[in-house]
Amino acid sequence: MSTLIEKAAQRLDQLRQAGVAMPEPAVAQPPVVAGVQAPRVEQVPASEPSPVSRRIEFDLDRLHSMGFVTPAAPRSLAADEFRVIKRPLLDNASGKSAAPVANGNLIMVTSAMPGEGKSFTAVNLAMSMAMELDYRVLLVDADVAKPSLMKTLGLPPSPGLLDLLLDKRTDMADVMLRTNVEKLTLLPSGTPHPRATELLASDAMTSLVEEMGRRYPDRVIIFDSPPLLLTTESRVLATHMGQIVMVVQAEKTLQSQVRHALTTIEACPVKMMVLNQARGGDQAAYGYGYGYGYGQESSTKKKRDKKEVAAS
Repeated sequence: MSTLIEKAAQRLDQLRQAGVAMPEPAVAQPPVVAGVQAPRVEQVPASEPSPVSRRIEFDLDRLHSMGFVTPAAPRSLAADEFRVIKRPLLDNASGKSAAPVANGNLIMVTSAMPGEGKSFTAVNLAMSMAMELDYRVLLVDADVAKPSLMKTLGLPPSPGLLDLLLDKRTDMADVMLRTNVEKLTLLPSGTPHPRATELLASDAMTSLVEEMGRRYPDRVIIFDSPPLLLTTESRVLATHMGQIVMVVQAEKTLQSQVRHALTTIEACPVKMMVLNQARGGDQAAYGYGYGYGYGQESSTKKKRDKKEVAAS
């Protein structure tokens, strides 16, 4: 018997050496026990790993020296002021306010004109909110015509919002940046594009904002948007927001500009006005002061808010 097996094996080797294709051996079938075939075990291919966002490091000492709120910095007047400003925003975002706010976790920070401190306010709000125990924050640089967040934060340019709008194959996790502030994630404005402002007003942006609101219901998403009176893109973005923070620079922003800017965001249910660089008392040492108030639906409250800003 052994001789026959050896001869068969030698013959197979000869055929293989001659280039003759040999059939693959049959896969053994599971045994049949009492007329019932045992289940067949098959190998399942490993699934593709989920994309992981890139991690970047803020120079927190540098940001603190520039007046920004940072997690490990000593308690300061600015940090206390942003604690006051963020609380009603967070209550609206989490449904803890007296009246529910649709899309309350979508917050746009803007201003009537450039140079009033909206990006400074957006970063500080994001930092302050990220220190909360129960919230995560995504900070989006939506000022695509003149992005400034990455430079302000001391970071190099990076793919981001515009890349998502231009290429549907780009996943959000590919362009979001995890940071060394544990609960803060950053979405840059992205690769510069000659039609950046048109992209911000496109249907793709509308779909993206809606997706972000659904995809991250446990996150507060802060958009640093363009000024309201220079472009129409911020007005389009405002229609998707649950809350808007409008920064007004003391002794600079005209009352007429504030009035005009407020008319462009009337559809948003909650509007907060932050008075920036209001000097007086101890605030003069910091150069920044903040006042806040909500714009309600009643015309009486709106008129009162406008008078208060003008008086400031």
